[in-house]
Formats: sequence, C-alpha cells, structure tokens
Amino acid sequence: MKINIKGNLLDLTKPRIMGILNLTPDSFYDGGLYNSEIKIDNRVAKMIDEGVDIVDVGGYSSRPGAKDISIDEEIKRVVPTIKFLKKKYPDLVLSIDTFRSEVAKSCLDLGVDIVNDISAGCIDEKIFDVVSEYNCPYVMMHMRGNPQNMQNKPEYKSLIKELLSFFAKRIYLAREKGIIDIIIDPGIGFGKTLDHNYTIMRKIENFKHLDLPILVGISRKSLITKHLNIDKKDSLNATTALNMYLLDKKINILRVHDVKEAKECIMLHEKIKSS
Repeated sequence: MKINIKGNLLDLTKPRIMGILNLTPDSFYDGGLYNSEIKIDNRVAKMIDEGVDIVDVGGYSSRPGAKDISIDEEIKRVVPTIKFLKKKYPDLVLSIDTFRSEVAKSCLDLGVDIVNDISAGCIDEKIFDVVSEYNCPYVMMHMRGNPQNMQNKPEYKSLIKELLSFFAKRIYLAREKGIIDIIIDPGIGFGKTLDHNYTIMRKIENFKHLDLPILVGISRKSLITKHLNIDKKDSLNATTALNMYLLDKKINILRVHDVKEAKECIMLHEKIKSS
C-alpha cells in the first residue's frame, strides 16, 4: 500500500508518523507554543531528528467548541511557516490541516504535499476540486457538523455502520472528482462520545474493508484524559499504550504530538513481529 507524493512513493505497509505542528493560539494541547520562526524551526528539527515521516501544519483549532476564524486569518497563520519549512527542509513531507479549499490551494501553491481535511469535503466541497487539480494525497476524516457544534449530543443508531457508509459515499465523490490517493481517518474525538471513541478503537479493523490506508490520531485526547481522570500534560504514557494497540491493528499512520515515543512504539512493534 503506497501513496504518490509528487512522483515519490511513500510505502504505508510499514507504519508512518505524522507529527503535529499547531500554529493556533487555542489548540487543546499545544496552543500558542509555536508562535515564532525559531520555535517552529526547533520543533520541526526535533521531529525530523526523532523520525517523523510527515509534518501536519494547522492554523485552525478543531478542538470541541473552538472559535471560528476567517479564511484570511487561517492563511495568514500557515503560509509564512509553509514558505519557511519548504525552503529550509525541501525534502520534508508537509500536510496542511484544513477543510477550506482556499487555504488548501494557497498551501499547495507553496509546495505542500498532502491535504488533511477533518470534514471529508462536507464543509467545503470545492476542496475536492483543489486536491484533484494538484493530484495530491487526501486525508478524509469523519466529523459530525463542525468544531463549534460537533460535541452537541452526538448520537448514532449503528456507529461503525454509519461511519463506513459515510466513507463509502465520500470516497465515491472524491473518486468522481479524480482524487487517487485517499487516506481515511475515523475521527476519534470529533462528534463522538467517550464510548463511541472506544468502540471505534475496538472495531478499527472494520475500516480495512474500505481497502485504503488508515490514519488515527488519539494523541493526548480526552478519550484518555477523561477516562483516566488525568491532565493532558500527563497523558503521554496512555497515548503510547493506545498507539501500540493501534499498531497491532495494522493502522498505517499515527498522528501524534510526541514523535520520539511513537517511533519507539513502531520500532518495538516491528521487533516483536520479526522475532
């Protein structure tokens, strides 16, 4: 299983790490930490040294109840960083975490490699046209509503069945637009209760029926902190435990804040498999 990144094939038969670079002042864990070029550079250099495969740049906080911002503000947050990173680290694979076609286009024009869309094109369907035009890999995530209302009593009659149906429809529409490389993300923490999140974890292998790479992000999220009654800053150990579980379920990409620990998970898991 491979994805095509500007003529280079990224092999997803072995697990990959997507490192998070939030440029928002209000993200749930690291909001406001990377507000200068030197801090951004230090963060990215550290992730590269620790073995990151993809750096995911985001300028719009998607935590539950996050404040909406304008398209111009989102572009203003991400474009200078994209320019800087593409100049300093030309071989680094970058993704842009956005659901807006205008933001995606602005970043793809600067050399971004992947679009990571938390709405699977449901908020802005023009994003399919942009992704198709640039022929880049596309991560589509399941979310109910938008970040402002997604946690307003989310209900499902049959959770996994509804998510699979959602993806089948969105994949079909994306294919109709000419999008080739699609990665799916079940959207843990996005329009789901605590029990919904753990049901997805338990049944994550069901998404293999879609025959596409699977990305999962559980890093320091509330499914950990609420269940264990701990603070986000104390949630790395539990994040690592769940990432090891996901590796055992053959998930293709782990989206994380802590690259070193995720890399160690992968190395240990690979050692067990090969012994």
